[in-house]
Amino acid sequence: MSYQNTFKRYELKYLLTRKQKEIIQNAMEAYMMGDEYGKSTICNIYFDTPDSLLIRRSLEKPIYKEKLRVRSYGRAKENSTVFVELKKKYKSVVYKRRVSATQKEAMDYLGKGIPMPIQNQITEEIDYAMELYQNLQPAVYLSYEREAFYGKEDRELRITFDENILWRNEDISLCSEVYGTSILEPGMVLMEVKIAGAMPLWLSRLLSENQIYKTSFSKYGCAYKQMIQNQYHGGKKYA
Repeated sequence: MSYQNTFKRYELKYLLTRKQKEIIQNAMEAYMMGDEYGKSTICNIYFDTPDSLLIRRSLEKPIYKEKLRVRSYGRAKENSTVFVELKKKYKSVVYKRRVSATQKEAMDYLGKGIPMPIQNQITEEIDYAMELYQNLQPAVYLSYEREAFYGKEDRELRITFDENILWRNEDISLCSEVYGTSILEPGMVLMEVKIAGAMPLWLSRLLSENQIYKTSFSKYGCAYKQMIQNQYHGGKKYA
């Protein structure tokens, strides 16, 4: 299977109730199709410095920010295919670069500095980030259930719905079970609209008619804030 390894797009986020999600999905049927993954569990490990420099900078909403993570679709095994991803955002435009590897190769690369089997421009960019941010280490495990769709006439238009967003800062392994502390309030759904240019008119009208407005939302950012609160209150809580 071939994978897209470079992305340049806008990513707009909306917090929905389940009723709003149902309204949007019903209206989407004429314009969107489920992608090849359909419904899937996405698991991520975010890497950061010991003092959480990357996420602290990100929460300050600078013009430029970046994150480094490794992602699997479902619970991984040692030889499962995963993706090492460098995600950058500059003036609202998201640039994502990723390379595929086995779970073991990815963790050896990010955790031990063992070079990837295949070297290319993307691994050079990741190498630079690892050199720039010294002592990067696994910081947070973050998972969610995703439904993904793409446009029938424009495959660059993507809409995803994320539920059951969970995080933890122990047992940080893609091979471990999916569990953690919930980020979203009960009954809420995170929708992301990913577009290369202008939003389609039908979608813009649909959101406006249902009073659904864009919000600022970072999964890792929410996890970090909860982590700090837990430390302040002297403990961890996994739901």
